[in-house]
Amino acid sequence: QVQLVESGGGLVQAGGSLRLSCAASGRTFSAHTMGWLRQAPGKAREFVAVIDRSGGSTSYADSVKGRFTISRDNAENTLYLQMNNLGSEDTAVYYCAAAEVSGLPVSYYYRPSGYNYWGHGTQVTVSS
Repeated sequence: QVQLVESGGGLVQAGGSLRLSCAASGRTFSAHTMGWLRQAPGKAREFVAVIDRSGGSTSYADSVKGRFTISRDNAENTLYLQMNNLGSEDTAVYYCAAAEVSGLPVSYYYRPSGYNYWGHGTQVTVSS
């Protein structure tokens, strides 16, 4: 089992940047495919980005491609999300999530149901 704690959210102006972090406890962080998902008010939780266990393969939602970068540091048990050129549409609670099963087709991890462990989320608010 892995416990996840997000940080780095806040209020930023449109066009600005934020870097989210997700600290994982336990010694199995490197065994998990990791993802970032978000949930805006009144909307369903949606996929943002996913990274494989080694950090060598990533995938992004079309809405964030070219603006967001997911990365991980397995030595530090930490997942990151660098978010640039933020817009009001990016306002949401951002969740870090870990999948128990790795190596499946990447589309498996586009769904919230693809993840087994979740952090409590960090709020990102973009003002226009």
